[in-house]
Amino acid sequence: MERPANSGAVRSGGERRCSAVAFPQSFMDELIARNDIVDVVGGYVTLQSKGGSYWGCCPFHNEKTPSFHVLPDKQFYHCFGCKKGGGVINFIMDIENLSFPDAVRFLAKRANMEVPAEERDGSEQLRRRILELNRDAARFYYETLQGDDGAAVRAYLDKRQIRRSIAVRFGMGAAPDSWDALLRAMTAKGYTKTELISAGLAVQNKNGRIYDKFRNRLMLPVVDVRGDVVGFGSRVLDKSEPKYMNTPETAVYSKRRVLYGLNLARKTKRPNIILCEGNLDVVTLHQAGFDNAVASMGTALTQEQLRLLSRYTKELVLCYDNDNAGQQATQRALDLLNNSEFTVKVLRLPNRMDNGVPMKQDADDFIKAYGPDAFERLLNGSEGGIEFRMAQIAGKYDLTNDEQRVAYAAEISGELCKLDNAVEREIYTARAAQTAGLSAEALRLEVKRALRRRIAADKKRRERRELNPAVSLQPQERGIRYENLRSAMAEEGVIRLLLQDPGLFAGPIPIEPEDFSSPLLGRIYGLLWRDKEAGCAPGIARLTEDLTSQEMNHLSALVQRPESAANGAQALRDYIAVIRQEKEKRDGSSEDPLAAAVHTFKQKKGYGGKQHG
Repeated sequence: MERPANSGAVRSGGERRCSAVAFPQSFMDELIARNDIVDVVGGYVTLQSKGGSYWGCCPFHNEKTPSFHVLPDKQFYHCFGCKKGGGVINFIMDIENLSFPDAVRFLAKRANMEVPAEERDGSEQLRRRILELNRDAARFYYETLQGDDGAAVRAYLDKRQIRRSIAVRFGMGAAPDSWDALLRAMTAKGYTKTELISAGLAVQNKNGRIYDKFRNRLMLPVVDVRGDVVGFGSRVLDKSEPKYMNTPETAVYSKRRVLYGLNLARKTKRPNIILCEGNLDVVTLHQAGFDNAVASMGTALTQEQLRLLSRYTKELVLCYDNDNAGQQATQRALDLLNNSEFTVKVLRLPNRMDNGVPMKQDADDFIKAYGPDAFERLLNGSEGGIEFRMAQIAGKYDLTNDEQRVAYAAEISGELCKLDNAVEREIYTARAAQTAGLSAEALRLEVKRALRRRIAADKKRRERRELNPAVSLQPQERGIRYENLRSAMAEEGVIRLLLQDPGLFAGPIPIEPEDFSSPLLGRIYGLLWRDKEAGCAPGIARLTEDLTSQEMNHLSALVQRPESAANGAQALRDYIAVIRQEKEKRDGSSEDPLAAAVHTFKQKKGYGGKQHG
């Protein structure tokens, strides 16, 4: 069979998925066979055997009740909570934040397999060139810091009381006060201007002129946990703007997926990791002996960053600036961490006084003003996340005023009802009542009412979704939504049956991928037949290279839906009949009005041949 026209690596939106490296299929099959998904996932997730499959708490989102399902017979996983799923390569791509070829190399090393010679395409070549370019740029900035052009940055580091040994540990450097110093140095090494722009190290103006992005700045290389320089942070030396400037999104750098200093903090002997706002806060804390500090790169805390952190700690300490922006960032982080696997504490920095006026303070300011011992005391006395939220709410009200106390009771009960643990709810309810001078019983009743309202609202949302199949059966990703739900349900059934019973692949292809209403489902169907014709056992794990992570998530979800194995051949024929019937409708609707009327007339009179039910 020729490979179906729409079964290639083309996304439903027309965008081609680029696997970057072509590995021989025989190597890929052996790689998957030698990396059993239960063994691989079990290295990251505690799994419990249940009925021939395994369950655990999902590593990709916060949960306490296991909804992460691993099926050893089909070699794939699916989370019923966040809907992530796929084969063993997908798992490593997500959990280790790796590209497809790097995930393959990771698993090959795990299985002690030699990776065959690779045929790289342009994107993989560019990715590797950017990493090499970043490494050489970091060396250039570092060497500049040591020379005459680095004098201003060295003076700035002295002013910030950053020791040279710490600057070396973090690989700090200096961007010269020049329009093209880096550009000239890197092109002399053989890098192209296009590569410099792709790496975010150079920019091009509207007149076509290309120049260095970072000039007259302290440079802070961003090193990932594998030791690669993926990007740079920077700070100006004067009061010009922007004060901070980071590498833009590139083929190797995504600010959602990195934490500054984690390459060092992951080696800490301390029991937790401190989350700060700024890169220099991290530097100051490491210098003061708190080698467990990290910072996000100009973004609020993300799920991807939490996934990274979960490999190294189960306790986080939030140490954001004590201004309004810092407090809001703390609240957003607490919302993200609510009911997560992490123990969360909040270190609240006091205001510093300037001639009797309270001023903003960050970790860097505090360490310099009061020293490491004072920070250690703050760290040891840091409060839990719920205590921080309770204090924030209490601070909004005048609790000597009866109306304000009523308003406080309403808001605090709405916060306390979010606690899943009943004992925690009881303890903090009593504490909140004492704060406001209310009886514990009265506030307890308010919390119970708030809890009932929350449960009722959750139930109503769930029922609305369940009673609307058009919503509940649609893919979550808008880019792959179904236009014809009836046909798509039959198309899903075909795919489930073929994966469930490979014996149904006997004979010639029963229906073409182009007949499917869903481009994605048609492509998956074509890929399964491609593998069958190649003499391979079709399976989800083999499709990793051809599908995006969102598409693989959807495939793993539809395979989880029940499908009877009894009389599979007849069920397959029935599904195919529905697909053909819906295709006839689509083809008929594309005709001119007269042709459509004739088609309808023939259907009613039975001239159109046997009707499919």
